[in-house]
Amino acid sequence: MPADLPDASSDGSPESTESSGSASSPSSPPQPMFRSIDHVGIAVTDLDAAIAWYAEKFGMRVTHTEVNEEQGVREAMLAVGTSGPQLQLLAPLRPDSPVGRFLASRGEGLHQVAYTVDDVDAASAALRERDIELLYDEPRRGTAGSRVNFIHPKNAGGFLVELVEPPAEADDTREIHDTPNA
Repeated sequence: MPADLPDASSDGSPESTESSGSASSPSSPPQPMFRSIDHVGIAVTDLDAAIAWYAEKFGMRVTHTEVNEEQGVREAMLAVGTSGPQLQLLAPLRPDSPVGRFLASRGEGLHQVAYTVDDVDAASAALRERDIELLYDEPRRGTAGSRVNFIHPKNAGGFLVELVEPPAEADDTREIHDTPNA
């Protein structure tokens, strides 16, 4: 876990952790910055085989596919049920892409957890003020026209945390309709 979390040496009692000041007191927790879990990303070597496996084993359906040259990935978003967070499958376009390097060092598996934010610029600035290292100075293009940034794994328990600002025209209800697999 991140180094600034309380460790076993603190007693964890409410008396030692409660704030005695107002909501603006320095010991008050920050306001929540995430609206929801957007998706969970899984790095895979063969996107088509992974799509087929998730469809066959779990009945998941592809809702979106794209190639993101800037990030060096081919990706698919899969519905998990009828609404809510999705599963993102990521396959590298080249071995030197971030996902390609991840696969070379760790193999297939959990790559990131992504949270929806209202404003990725504001969320990035707030995190920097809290001494949280981000991967990019400026947000980048993400899936389906979203804007994204990432919290460095060393500040997030050893895995990537993605901040996702959906495109302005996105339907935030994310209702999933039956669509054939790509």
